[in-house]
Amino acid sequence: MLKRAVLVILAAALLLAVVETLTAQPPGRGAGGRRGRGFSSFQQQEPLAANEQEKKILSVLEDMDRNQRRGMMNVPQEDGRVLRMLAEAVGAKHVVEIGTSNGYSGIWFCLALRTTGGKLTTHDIDEGRASLARKNFKRAGVDNMVTLVMGDAHETITRIKEPIDVVFIDADKEGYPDYLKKLLPLIRPGGLILSHNIDMVGQDYIDAITKNPALETMQVQGVTVTLKKRQGK
Repeated sequence: MLKRAVLVILAAALLLAVVETLTAQPPGRGAGGRRGRGFSSFQQQEPLAANEQEKKILSVLEDMDRNQRRGMMNVPQEDGRVLRMLAEAVGAKHVVEIGTSNGYSGIWFCLALRTTGGKLTTHDIDEGRASLARKNFKRAGVDNMVTLVMGDAHETITRIKEPIDVVFIDADKEGYPDYLKKLLPLIRPGGLILSHNIDMVGQDYIDAITKNPALETMQVQGVTVTLKKRQGK
C-alpha cells in the first residue's frame, strides 16, 4: 500500500509539471505562442484623447495625479478609467458620488457624462477638499455638469429623489452599508453600484452586495462593480 501511494504521488507531481510546461508562455507571447503586447502592456498605455475637449480634461487629470495626489486618497488612474468606461457604457444620466476629495474621480465620470448628457452629484464633508475640487472642475471645464453637496452624506443623500444610473462609494468605510441601503431603491434596474477598496470594508457590506439575488457583483481593478439586475419575464 505504501509503495502504491508513493507511485500515485509521483504520478500527480509529474502530471502537474507537464501541465505547467504546456501552459507556460514566453514573455510577450500570447495564445499559440504568437508574440503580442499582452494585457498588462496595453493596460499601462496612457488614455488617448478623441478631441480637444477630452485632451484638456485628460491633461488636468494628469496634473492632479502628479501634483495633488498626496493626502487625497484618490483612486489610481486605472480605476478612474474604469469609472469612465462603465458610466459611458450604461449611458449614465445621473451619477452620484460619495467622497469628492479633490474631484479626481468625479472628473473621470465627467469624461463620460459630457457624451451622455448626464450630470454628477458629488458629496463631501471637508470644505478644504471641496474648495480644491471646485477649482479642478472649473479648470477641466466640467463644472457646469457637477453639483457638489456639502455635509454628512449619510444625511444629504436622503434628499435625493430622482433615479440614479451609477453610484460610486468611496468614503468612510464603515458607512458603506448605510449608503447602499439608502441609495439602492433609487438606482434604476440595469444601474451600477461602484465601490472602492472593499477589502477595507466590513463583512456586512460584502454580504449585502454578494448575497442579494437582485444584485450581481464582480471585481474590476480596485473597483467592485455591482449590477442592479433588470427583472426578466
